[in-house]
Amino acid sequence: MTVQLRAMERTDLRFVHGLFNDRAVMSYWFEEPFEALAEMENIYERHIHDERERRFIIEFEGFPVGLVELVEINFVHRNCEFQIIVAPSAQGRGYAGTATRKALDYAFRILNLHKVYLFVDVANERAGHVYEKLGFIQEGLLRDEFFSNGGYRDARLMAIFQKDFLASDVFTAD
Repeated sequence: MTVQLRAMERTDLRFVHGLFNDRAVMSYWFEEPFEALAEMENIYERHIHDERERRFIIEFEGFPVGLVELVEINFVHRNCEFQIIVAPSAQGRGYAGTATRKALDYAFRILNLHKVYLFVDVANERAGHVYEKLGFIQEGLLRDEFFSNGGYRDARLMAIFQKDFLASDVFTAD
């Protein structure tokens, strides 16, 4: 499978805007969909030089299929939060696992981070399974942590450490 990560560019905003306006996708991000492309463009402009964030487009055979973000990068504590969206039309094809491995490789080998953590909706069992398969360990259960779609949602806090990722066999170059 030829899945690649590349830096998100201004020309990707329409694709990302489509992801962020999909209510089903955003419910797992515990956020409401963005309202306007102009708002996204403003956010992009404000964050383009922010060293605490890395955003990548997931591509399969040259076509965008998702987005990966490393955010809240803290170079003192050497950790960050991981986020991923695979377009609904591209789900179930293994892109999430491959893109996550590549993002972790970047976080641990290039940025030299110690820990990558994420929040996953307890109801999103498929995503939880992907993360566990890649070596993420649940560190806690956050009860009624996020309000989405008219109700509070529980979230799992999961993390993986650099030493564990580098010692594992989950990274295989594609």
